[in-house]
Amino acid sequence: MATAEHYDFIALGAGEAAKLLAWDLSSKHGKKCAVIEHGPIAGACPTVACMPSKTLVHLANVVHQTRQDAPIFVRGATARGDVKAYMPAVIAQKKAVVDGLANMFLGIFADKKVELIRGHGAFVGPKTVTVNGRLLTGDTVVINTGSKASVDTSVPGMRDAKPMTHVELLELTTLPDHLIILGGGYVGLEFAQAFVRLGAKVTVVERNAQVLKAEDADVIAELTAILSREGVQFLTSTTVTSVSGVSGDEVILRLSGSGLTEIRGSHLIVATGRTPTTSGIGLDEAGIKLTPAGHVAVDEQLCTSVAGVFAVGDCAGSPYFTHIGWDDYRVLLASLTGSPREGGTTNRQIPSVLFTSPELAHVGLREHEARAKGVPYRLAKLPMAGFLRTRALGETTGFAKVLVEADGDKVLGFTALGPAVGELLPVVQLVMKLGLSFQEISGLTIVHPTMCEGLVDLFRSVPPRDM
Repeated sequence: MATAEHYDFIALGAGEAAKLLAWDLSSKHGKKCAVIEHGPIAGACPTVACMPSKTLVHLANVVHQTRQDAPIFVRGATARGDVKAYMPAVIAQKKAVVDGLANMFLGIFADKKVELIRGHGAFVGPKTVTVNGRLLTGDTVVINTGSKASVDTSVPGMRDAKPMTHVELLELTTLPDHLIILGGGYVGLEFAQAFVRLGAKVTVVERNAQVLKAEDADVIAELTAILSREGVQFLTSTTVTSVSGVSGDEVILRLSGSGLTEIRGSHLIVATGRTPTTSGIGLDEAGIKLTPAGHVAVDEQLCTSVAGVFAVGDCAGSPYFTHIGWDDYRVLLASLTGSPREGGTTNRQIPSVLFTSPELAHVGLREHEARAKGVPYRLAKLPMAGFLRTRALGETTGFAKVLVEADGDKVLGFTALGPAVGELLPVVQLVMKLGLSFQEISGLTIVHPTMCEGLVDLFRSVPPRDM
C-alpha cells in the first residue's frame, strides 16, 4: 500500500465548483489543494458542453445571417440563398475556443498553486482517495464528477445504431443530410436550430406533448412556430419503438403516437436527459449515500452522509446549469471558511436561458406553476416589437411577460422570448432577490434604444390590484 499523502482539500472531478474552491482555498487561505480529473480539464462546460455548443450556435447564426442579408449586399440574390457551412472550419473554430479555455485553466491551476492530477480517482475509505497508484487523504474532500448524456439502450436496435450524444455531434466534420434529434429539451432545441441554419434537414422527436415540457404553452407555441418556419420539424407525443441502421449512414426510427410510423435520417443524436456520474468512484467504500435517482445525497450545505465529504454540481442533484455549479461553490466556500450561508442551497433563484435565436429567458414562477400552486397573480405581457431595439435589429418576433403578486407588488416570475433577452434577467432578478416592488423597474430611466428599455413598458403595463 502506498504511503498516504495528506492535503487540506481534495476534489474528485474538476467541475465548476471544485476548481473554484481549490483556487480560492489555495491562493487566499493557504491550503494545500489537489484536483483529480481524468476527463476534460475544468469539467464539461468549457470543453464538451456549454462553450463549444454556444460557439457552434454562434457560427450557425452567422451562416443564417449571411443567407438573410444576401439581398442587401448582392443584387438579385434571394433571401434563402444556397449558403451552407463548411463543417471542418466550424469544428476548427470550436476547437480553437476549447483549446484556448483549456490553456487558460491550466495557467490558473499553476498560478494558484493547485495540483492538477490527471487520472481516475476513487474512494477507498472516508476522505481517502486513490489515483495513479497514489493514496491521498484530505481534511475536506469534494465530489464534482458531473453528469453524462443518457441513452436508453432498452429501445430495440438503439445500441447497434451507435447514436451520437452532444459530445460526438460537436466533433462532426460532415454536415448531416437529415439529423434526427431525440429529445426536445435545451440541448435538442439549440442543436436543432443550429444545424438547420448550418444547412441540414432536422427533425425533433419528443415523447411529451410539447418540447420544453416545463414551459408555459404560449411560450412553446411561439418558439416552435419560429423554429418551424426555419425548417425544424417537430414530432411531439411520439415514442420510438425501435431503431435500425447506423448513425452516420442511415437510421430508421419506428414510431408510435405521432401519426407517422417511420422516419429516416442520416444521423441520430440522443438528447433525452442526463444521469449523474456517481458509479465507479468508490462511494460505497467511503459510506457515501446516494438518492434513488443516483445523485450523491446532500443537505442544504452540500454535506454528504460522511463528515468532511461534500458534493457539488450535477452529481449532487443541483439543477444542471453551470451557473448553479458556481453558486454551489459560493455555498460551500462560505461553509468551509466559517460563515455558512443561511439556508445554503434552499430558496435560491434558478435563472435559465435557451440559446436559440431568439433566446428564451426565465426566472421564478411560470403561469402554469402559479395556477397549480394556487398562487394568485397579475399578468403583464408585451410583444417584442414593443422593445424598440428589436425593430432596429429586424427581430420583432416573441414577447415578454411578468407575474406580479395579486395583492402585493413583488415580482413572482419573468419570461422573455426575444433577441438577447438573457441580458434582461439580472435587472429582474435583483428586484426579486431584494423583494422590491415591480415599480422600481417601471420607474427607471433606461438608455434608448436598448433591450432593457422595454422592461419599463412591460412593468408599467402591470394591471392595478383588484379593489
